[in-house]
Amino acid sequence: MSQASTVDLGHGLAVSRIGLGGMALSHVYGPTDPSEALATLHHALDIGVTFIDTADVYGRPRPDALGPAGTNEELISRVLRTRRDEVQLATKFGITGRIGDQPGDTPTRGDRDYVRTACEASLRRLGTDVIDLYYMHRRELGRPIEETVGAMAELVEEGKVRHLGLSEVTGDELRAAAAVHPITAVQSEWSIWSRDVERQVVPAAIEVGAGFVPYSPLGRGFLTGTLTKDSVSGSMRKGQPRFDENFEANQVVVNVVRAVADEASSTPAQVALAWLLAQGERLGVPVAPIPGTRRAARVDENAGAVRVVLGDDQMSRLDRAAALVTGDRNLTFNGPQWISAGRE
Repeated sequence: MSQASTVDLGHGLAVSRIGLGGMALSHVYGPTDPSEALATLHHALDIGVTFIDTADVYGRPRPDALGPAGTNEELISRVLRTRRDEVQLATKFGITGRIGDQPGDTPTRGDRDYVRTACEASLRRLGTDVIDLYYMHRRELGRPIEETVGAMAELVEEGKVRHLGLSEVTGDELRAAAAVHPITAVQSEWSIWSRDVERQVVPAAIEVGAGFVPYSPLGRGFLTGTLTKDSVSGSMRKGQPRFDENFEANQVVVNVVRAVADEASSTPAQVALAWLLAQGERLGVPVAPIPGTRRAARVDENAGAVRVVLGDDQMSRLDRAAALVTGDRNLTFNGPQWISAGRE
């Protein structure tokens, strides 16, 4: 029996209640094994984790690559060859270079020509004729969002894309976009220790009928309590304030999560995901977190979060944990405007 239930994000797109973030299948959190990554993807589908999220910029770039790597999409295409009808497929465009190559000024584009070119390239790499959910990964800040969404809407009209999504937009940007075309999902970081989106973005999503897809719902692994300083130093978390100089201070947050997990006979990862699912219900927005992992056993663990029921006292203690966090959620190799909170 499937371990993951489904949720309607919005405008008729039903996805597994727990998804799988594809970025972790690549190299950003340390070395990966393509065979293990494929096995993990197949296992996810086997147990009902069918909402698979990738992006054109994910994956290790080839030596001669000038733009988005595309290699994560190519990895996922190997599963789609035989199981496309089982997958709710999401990918993204907009970041034109390697993440982190230009600190404070990671290049983005949202003009019509680029939107169309990026979509065609993703379709080729993925080996499919339609993308279920196509996100603008990051805004080109000097360009009206209405222009970019208008170009995305043309892809829907042409049958290349089924639903539109936006990542790391402010509430006002989301409203402006939704006036051009229905927006099915918003993707931003949201977790027990990253809650800024609750101020303006979540209310706007509810207003326009969009669901929410939290990325890094486990705090890039920190909330699981399994990270060590050595493991942090071998990944994109290296040098980031929450994970570096504040690593020990932020263990107080992990301790809260671990205590609740012990009470609930579950794991910290399951508690972090269960909190998000419950928070979505409290706020009235459909939620489908996309934790990333490269291991099948972690997929099982994460999917099991749908069976964890947290009491009011446990939710309150987890709510208060956000005030214990030291360090901002934005990664320092990007400027503050890279995330929605930096533009609110």
